[in-house]
Amino acid sequence: MGKEQDLLQAVKNGDLSQTQKLLSKLKANRSKLLGSTKRLNVNYQDSDGFSALHHAALCGSSELLSALLDAQASVDIKDSNGMRPLHYAAWRGGADSVLLLLRGGASVNGTSQDGHTPLHLSAQYGHFQVSEMLLQHQSNPCLLNKAKKTPLDLACEFGRFQVAQLLLSSNMAAGLLEGERKEPSDSSFTTPLHLAARNGHKDVIRLLLKSGIDINKTTKSGTALHEAALYGKTEVVRLLLDAGVDVNIRNTYNQTALDIVNQFTTSTASRDIKQLLRDATGVLQVRALKDYWNVHDPTALNIRAGDIITVTTQSLL
Repeated sequence: MGKEQDLLQAVKNGDLSQTQKLLSKLKANRSKLLGSTKRLNVNYQDSDGFSALHHAALCGSSELLSALLDAQASVDIKDSNGMRPLHYAAWRGGADSVLLLLRGGASVNGTSQDGHTPLHLSAQYGHFQVSEMLLQHQSNPCLLNKAKKTPLDLACEFGRFQVAQLLLSSNMAAGLLEGERKEPSDSSFTTPLHLAARNGHKDVIRLLLKSGIDINKTTKSGTALHEAALYGKTEVVRLLLDAGVDVNIRNTYNQTALDIVNQFTTSTASRDIKQLLRDATGVLQVRALKDYWNVHDPTALNIRAGDIITVTTQSLL
């Protein structure tokens, strides 16, 4: 396999001259009825399943890609993770490489073993131009990866504002916001708003709210407010409260966002979030001044002096 390994190494090193030299021998051999030398396999793959075209896509060299495609390299060849050359070009953000592969017939919606389409990768890494190009070539933004996430989910999770804006301007925006392909009862069910809230991406949250996403949509963990409170995102909690999120919604464990944050260890963020949520729910914490002990009713609320209890402001009226 000497010549094939030489080709892989030449492409991996970005050596266009050596690559062209090796490929020229391939073309010469094709012109012979019975080649005296063993024909070079342009689609040879190493132990990780990488072909020369995979390496060219990673290098981002349009010249190398063109040379290999002209030599009839398989455009949709998969590595050991099910990744095609187009996946690597999209991950790297090489618009020229992506366009060459698409024109060469690459599958725009081909998936890896993790269920990633090229659009998932370009969205996650914030490559606006590549994402736009993939959408123009009929990439389906509603496809889910194995983690049940769409490209919009990933753009929101990683704070890729421009790509999120692009996806929300597509004709499938309503389906992306409503999670049409997702099953709410699934333990992995999430929404773009939950992911953005968990990671503190305020600009993305504003974009989602402006686009009409349901601020009170719930998963098993609760609303986006539960996520922001759990992960200590004070400014996101403030933003969601200002936008009118319902603070009384409970998750599948019967917890409000305040219940969640009460489990935090002492920190500035948790103290601030607790206060914001108490103010929003009309909850106060007070210290008992004297014992209240009803020995005749075992179901009664018994309080000792010094105990901290939570009351609502309505109970004080």
